[in-house]
Amino acid sequence: MNNDNHYQSKRTEKGFIMRKPRQPIFILALVLITALMLLAAGCGNKNNDEGAASSSPAPASSKASPSASAPSSPQGSPADDGKTVYPLIIENYTLSSEGEGQKPKQQTFDKAPERVVANTQPVAELLIKLGLGDKLVGVAALNGAADPEVSAEAFKKVPVLAQGYVSKEPVVGTNPDLVIGRAGLFADADWGNGSVDSLNELGIHTYVNNASLQGATLASLYRDIEEIGQIFDVQDKAAAHIAKLKERAEALKAKYEGETAQKFAIVNDTGDGTLSVDSGSHDSFQHDTLSLIKLNNAFSGVDGYEVSIEQLVAEKPDVLLLSYYTGAQDPESTLKAAYANPALQDIPAIKNKRIYVIDFNAFWGYGDQIMAAAEKLGQEVYGK
Repeated sequence: MNNDNHYQSKRTEKGFIMRKPRQPIFILALVLITALMLLAAGCGNKNNDEGAASSSPAPASSKASPSASAPSSPQGSPADDGKTVYPLIIENYTLSSEGEGQKPKQQTFDKAPERVVANTQPVAELLIKLGLGDKLVGVAALNGAADPEVSAEAFKKVPVLAQGYVSKEPVVGTNPDLVIGRAGLFADADWGNGSVDSLNELGIHTYVNNASLQGATLASLYRDIEEIGQIFDVQDKAAAHIAKLKERAEALKAKYEGETAQKFAIVNDTGDGTLSVDSGSHDSFQHDTLSLIKLNNAFSGVDGYEVSIEQLVAEKPDVLLLSYYTGAQDPESTLKAAYANPALQDIPAIKNKRIYVIDFNAFWGYGDQIMAAAEKLGQEVYGK
């Protein structure tokens, strides 16, 4: 199970000595020589093509560190005037039919897409911010709060294919030329929008957000925005947006650099007011962002996803982050029950009433909402 299934029920030279022959043989030899030369030239061209392919930029490592460098440029880089040169080759990914096990796969765009489905609300909102709202023909997974930086009027223009996760049939029914979004939802299960390969076989391009892959960091989000800018030929808007996000990230880092690092754990309501604990150990994108506000995952070394209440008590996190999504248990009742639970009283986060509600969309929708969410959380945790 990869991190994107969170909350998902989830490529000799031959020589010879030529003696002076008789004329017929000489003519035949010329024919043979010409054929060999043409064959050699063809092989040379093939090798050059293969070499060009192998020298194309490699996709970002799925194990990129938080200090990962700026994203590599896609093939078909902008012309001198900053416009995309098509065809554009993007180094992206495919996954299994279950939406797991990412592998590199190129996507070639002959032009900017015109009909786009975003498989999460935050990805749709990101496209709207880049001036691409008129390209959207569908959105799904409205699992949390709307992005306050996107007008309600702009978002209402986007057809909602499903309030939750959307299956392949409604997606294909919109006649899209691109499906974009969270990696784990590119699956052929009933909760998936169709696998990358199955959509590509139908002539539909796909873009798996780098931010939603294991090992992702904030640099992965910047890469997503840069490549979206390339795909849609809106590089200036993309560059400006990345610059703003980087400024905000640096401001957060500077604001809290003097604070003592806090240990956190992610918890969820099981549906009856009691808590379950998510190790969060695969959520590198989220952790890289939270490190800006000096929050470190108490269970980053856990291999699996589940953590027991006993482990939670033993680890004594300073902060608990309660993930809330649309339709979940009222967080206020969850907080009340948690603070009153005798089994949790030795946890500093419980003693000091430091459970903070975080929005599922912002943290696991893999758009840029996470920056605003981190800003809000920092204010709540440190009071500034």
